[in-house]
Amino acid sequence: MPLPPHPRLIAAAGIVLAWLLLCLWAWRQARMRAASQARALRALDAPPGPQTVLVAYASQTGFAAELAEHTAAALASGGLQARVAELGQLDTATLGHYARALFIASTYGEGDPPDAAAPFADTAMQSAAGLGALRYAVLALGDSSYAHFCGFGHRLDDWLRANGATPLFDLVEVDAGDAAALRHWQHHLGLVTGCTDLPDWQAPAYQAWRLARRTLLNPGSQGGPCYFIELTPPHGMAPQWQAGDIAEIGPRDAPGSPLHAHREYSIASLPADGAVHLLVRQMRAADGALGLGSGWLTHTAQAGQRIDLRVRANRNFHPPADARPLILVGNGTGLAGLRALIKARRGAGHGRNWLVFGERNAAHDWFCRDELEQWRGEGWLEHVDAVFSRDAPQRRYVQDLLRERAERVRDWISEGAAVYVCGSLHGMAEGVHQALADILGPAQLQALQHAGRYRRDVY
Repeated sequence: MPLPPHPRLIAAAGIVLAWLLLCLWAWRQARMRAASQARALRALDAPPGPQTVLVAYASQTGFAAELAEHTAAALASGGLQARVAELGQLDTATLGHYARALFIASTYGEGDPPDAAAPFADTAMQSAAGLGALRYAVLALGDSSYAHFCGFGHRLDDWLRANGATPLFDLVEVDAGDAAALRHWQHHLGLVTGCTDLPDWQAPAYQAWRLARRTLLNPGSQGGPCYFIELTPPHGMAPQWQAGDIAEIGPRDAPGSPLHAHREYSIASLPADGAVHLLVRQMRAADGALGLGSGWLTHTAQAGQRIDLRVRANRNFHPPADARPLILVGNGTGLAGLRALIKARRGAGHGRNWLVFGERNAAHDWFCRDELEQWRGEGWLEHVDAVFSRDAPQRRYVQDLLRERAERVRDWISEGAAVYVCGSLHGMAEGVHQALADILGPAQLQALQHAGRYRRDVY
C-alpha cells in the first residue's frame, strides 16, 4: 500500500502551482497591455477627423492620466472625439497629424519629466518640428514647494511655441491638485467644445453675494451692451483677494433655479472697495438667446438678489510687489483686470504705469474714462493711449498702437517694465503677442515670460 504524500511535498507543490498560475496571469496581462498599446498606437496614427482632439498626458503617479480621462470625457460631452495617449508614445510625426492637442504634464522632482515621458523629452523635444498647423493647450501639474514649479509643463509649452504651434489658451498651472485651477481648465474646455455648460468635476463652495448695482456703460454702442456690476458679500463677511484674481459665478436661469456650471470674470476692484466689481458684456447666441453667465448678471438677476460667487486666486496676474514700470494692455471688458492692477499700484504708491486700451467708438465705449483721466491727472498713469477701431477709415487696434510706440516699449522694457495683457485671446492677445515679438524679438519676449515680466489674463 503506497504511503501518503509528505505534507511538505504537498505544500511545495501548491507553491509551485500558485507560482505558475501567477506567471501565466502576468504573461496574459503583459500580452493584453501590449495589444492595447498596439491598438492605441494604430489609432494615433490613423488620420484624425475634423472633430478629433489629441489628449496626451505625462504622469508619474497616475493623476495626470486620470485628468486626461476626465478631459476626454468633457470633450466627448461637447461633441468632439478624443484620442488619449501617453506622451511617451508620441513622436513629432504623430503630433503633426493633429490640428488640436491638449497636454496634461506632471513635473517630477526638480523640473524633470515623469519617467514615462522621458523618451519624448529626450528625443522629440531635442529637435525642431514643423507644428505650425497645431493648436494646443497645456495643463501643468506641480508643487510650488519645489524650486522648478511645473517645470516640465513650461518646458513643453516653450517647445511647442518655438516649433510653430499656436496656443488655444494660456498654460494653466495646478499647485498640488488645486481644485480651482482644475475648474479653470474645465472653463477653457467648455470654450473649446462650444459647450459652456459642462458639469464641474468638483462643485465649488459658493458664498451668497448680492447684486447691489448694475450700470450700462455703453448706451448706443455698435457692440453688445457692457455693464458695470457691483456685488456685495454676505453680512459680516470680509473676503480677501488680490488684484488679478477671478470671480467664479454660478449662473441660474431664474432666481432659485438650479445652478449651471460656473463662469469666470476678472475682478475690477480691491477688498478696500467693499464689493466685487465686474465689467460684463451681454452675450447672445445666434438665435438671440442670452448667454447663461452674462444673461444672469446683466438681465435676469435683479438688485438685492443672491449671486453665487467664489474668488479664485490667479497668482500669475498678481501685480509685482516692487515699483517697476507696468505696461497694461487690454481691450473691451479686459479693462476690468487692468483697473484692479492700477488700483493696487495706487495703493502701493507706484505711479509708473502705462495703459493701452482699445474698443470700438470713443463716444460710446470709453469705459471708466472719467476715473482713468482722474488717475492720470493725479500721476498714477504716466501714459494713457486709447485706440478705437471704428473711428477711422483704417481700423487700428491696440497691437497697432504698440507698434507705433515701439521706441517707448523698448525704453520701458530696458528700464525693467513688466507687460500685463487682459482681454480677448483671439484677435487682441494674439495680435499683441506678435507686436511685442516684432518690437523686442521672440527671444527677448520669451525671456520676459520666463522672468515673470510678461503676464496674461486672456479668454
